Amino acid sequence: MKLATTAAALALAAAATSFGAASAQTVPAASDWRTPDPNNVIVVETNKGRIIAELYPEAAPNHVERVRALVKSGFYNGLTFFRVIGDFMAQTGDPQNTGMGGSDQPNLTAEFTFRRGADMPLAEGFKVGTNEAGWWKSLPVTSQNSALAVMTADRKVATWGNFCSGVLGMARAGDPDSANSQFFFMRQANASLDKTYTAFGRVLSGLDVVRAIKTGEPVPDPQDKMISVKLLADLPADKRPSIQVMDTRSAAFKALVVKRQGEMGGGFTNCDVDVPVQVK
Repeated sequence: MKLATTAAALALAAAATSFGAASAQTVPAASDWRTPDPNNVIVVETNKGRIIAELYPEAAPNHVERVRALVKSGFYNGLTFFRVIGDFMAQTGDPQNTGMGGSDQPNLTAEFTFRRGADMPLAEGFKVGTNEAGWWKSLPVTSQNSALAVMTADRKVATWGNFCSGVLGMARAGDPDSANSQFFFMRQANASLDKTYTAFGRVLSGLDVVRAIKTGEPVPDPQDKMISVKLLADLPADKRPSIQVMDTRSAAFKALVVKRQGEMGGGFTNCDVDVPVQVK
């Protein structure tokens, strides 16, 4: 285009409230949580606080590979949030901090959609017209109807990430295949980006930090910045946060979805559900 303990406590409190009226079978248990792959989790230390985000190579393998490689090289350390729109997104990842630069790697081919087969069932899938919506891990997605898979050569259907709050998208110019190093954190949901930008991750912890980043087009000096960006797997053991994410396939998450559907009525979308996360 672009307090870990406290946050965990709030998430758990919200989960407890959501499940207070549920039956014993839907109270969150140890089996309702999953541990994300530390090689697919980035820890972003900013001057406003810490952001922890999970990457999804199943949805955008080439984009995730690029971001992981740049993270490991230290490319993102010190880069600023140069374009931030209050009710939209916060963009970063440009070594020039202007929106005009990128890495020395070739541009990426768009991964606006990915192919989903029987090995990737949607968690808590529900119908949206003729399509299906739900979650892949913690990424909100929409998909062609699974029943169409029997009519395709690869027995899979097109699926795409939904740009809900906290989703990470790859920035690009007018050419769909012009993404390189710049990316953005969604501050609020914006469905107009679906299938036109590559969604490759989602904030697990620190959405409040994303929303606290100084706004502007461009952001006036001094711009907020990413002090360091590292893979969770590369952090020293004594500095590595322990992260548990509610499994979107669990009974506990299903109860949370049902509750939100009841609250939202016919306007419900998968952007209306925050996936609980514990960070210690």
